[in-house]
Amino acid sequence: MTSRVMVRRLLRTPWFVWTRTWLADYFGAVNQTGAVIRRRVVVHGRVQGVFFRDTCRRQARARRVSGWVANREDGAVEAIFEGEAAAVQALVHWARKGPPQAYVTKLEITEEEPRGERGFSAR
Repeated sequence: MTSRVMVRRLLRTPWFVWTRTWLADYFGAVNQTGAVIRRRVVVHGRVQGVFFRDTCRRQARARRVSGWVANREDGAVEAIFEGEAAAVQALVHWARKGPPQAYVTKLEITEEEPRGERGFSAR
């Protein structure tokens, strides 16, 4: 069997198709169909001093969501999530529990118009 035939067969296998699609999604080359949304989230409860902001930053970067997260004077944490709808919804769902040390009592979610945020930071 020649190497050309082997390559053609490999390119048609479901494993390769899935891997190629996953890698393209991961590096941002594909998946341009997702609508960009923006949510402002205010998390109440025991959410300061439990690594909520840092964990949120890591979760957002892993999902390629832009925005920021910051402590508020009233003891809550406020965050802006902007990105593809599925990724933002997953991050909002994560915020309902937060990191293991957090205890979330209330979550306020506000829809906003996307502003083209780039990157994610903990303020």
